[in-house]
Amino acid sequence: MWKREDDNVSLQPTPTTIAMYSEAVDRFTKSATAFMEQMHHLTQAHIAYQQALTTSADLRKVLDAGDESLRNLMTQLEHTVNVHLGKPEPALDKKKPELVHVEAIRGNGENTGVLKAFP
Repeated sequence: MWKREDDNVSLQPTPTTIAMYSEAVDRFTKSATAFMEQMHHLTQAHIAYQQALTTSADLRKVLDAGDESLRNLMTQLEHTVNVHLGKPEPALDKKKPELVHVEAIRGNGENTGVLKAFP
């Protein structure tokens, strides 16, 4: 069917190609052997990384619980100080005041400078 031009070219190895191949195989073998000898370092690093993540998560839980305890203690302390000083306790169910919306009143396309407040 289709015939490439280089199909008729003989692929006889030359001494240079054999030497290059031999050198490449030698470098590969040495590098692969050295890598495999050090593979245990990669495994140990991965194990240590996993342990660090687990310990970090546990430590974060302990710190979060401690922070919550400190907030509760501070709330109790504020309550005690307010009672001791005779300050009224803030009502927890009391609504916050609503914001007042201010809108400019314009008449006949003029700016009168008068403001009107809507609750």
